[in-house]
Amino acid sequence: MNTVCIAIAGAIQAVIPATSFTLAWTHSIEKVRWEETYQITGDRLQLTEARIKGSGAGMEPPPGAVLADGWWHYRPAIPPLESLRLANSDYADDYTVCWGGVCKPLAALFGKPAAQGDATLFPCDRPS
Repeated sequence: MNTVCIAIAGAIQAVIPATSFTLAWTHSIEKVRWEETYQITGDRLQLTEARIKGSGAGMEPPPGAVLADGWWHYRPAIPPLESLRLANSDYADDYTVCWGGVCKPLAALFGKPAAQGDATLFPCDRPS
């Protein structure tokens, strides 16, 4: 089974037992919720869908986005990623990670990352 590792300063802090997960956060200025769903594809993370709960300065939905149930849904055309780096700040709310019907703030998995540095998510099973 594929798993997602979360590391800080290169040291694995948590492992999520899932082949897909949703990363959610609230925009620090506009206070609008964003969500991105990722799927492990081989040794990479593929962004399969993004959702924005509204719009605001610098957060307009891209062309082709569809409004459904109050969310703008779209599929970003980006290649699979080796890893996903999450910048953390004491001035913004924590990220939330959801998988298999469970949602937890990053701080609930291993402590407030801002005090420790940025977090990096990647498939645990990637080649060394």
